[in-house]
Amino acid sequence: MCLALEPLLLPPGWCSLRTTRKWSNPAEKQLESASGSAMNEWMKKGPLEWQDYTYKEVRVTASEKEYKGWVLTTDPVSANIVLVNFLEDGSMSVTGIMGHAVQTVETVNEGDHGVREKLKHLFMSGDCKAYSPEDLEKRKNSLKKWLEKNHIPITEQGDSRRTLCVAGVLTIEPPYGPENCSSPNEIILSRVQDLIQGHLAASQ
Repeated sequence: MCLALEPLLLPPGWCSLRTTRKWSNPAEKQLESASGSAMNEWMKKGPLEWQDYTYKEVRVTASEKEYKGWVLTTDPVSANIVLVNFLEDGSMSVTGIMGHAVQTVETVNEGDHGVREKLKHLFMSGDCKAYSPEDLEKRKNSLKKWLEKNHIPITEQGDSRRTLCVAGVLTIEPPYGPENCSSPNEIILSRVQDLIQGHLAASQ
């Protein structure tokens, strides 16, 4: 069985789709937790440690194969890694590596501000591109105040502090609409999306 996804060639401007793992019932989650002793070293790390690799060039060994690329994101639940490589023709190669298949992860290039901005803009949604940086900042601050008013613990994360994080289990990316939320917890996801929808309705 091949545990790592083959590279996909995508044109510039392609928008990424973040996925999260969801347990169908508590027993499934308990069973997965109980198997923790069999986890590899990569999966023993936490979301904050995985996030530290974001926008860095790494060399990953998984299923006896070696991959190299820039880390676009890591899944906070499954530890899956998404690597991006820029090609000469202007397109990009995107490779997804399943967390449980990872054997080693080595940083080969810390990257710089230019690389980080390039990665962020390549995968920015079309809706997000319609807003200026100033507009996005206003939307972020307005939503943050709204959530705090509703007693929702909210923080900013990432190098540019563009991502809002709720209680460490939900993230909201620009342009900060209900569809920009991501979380493995369906209850929290639904509640926050409802609050954002209410905020947008009140702002109109």
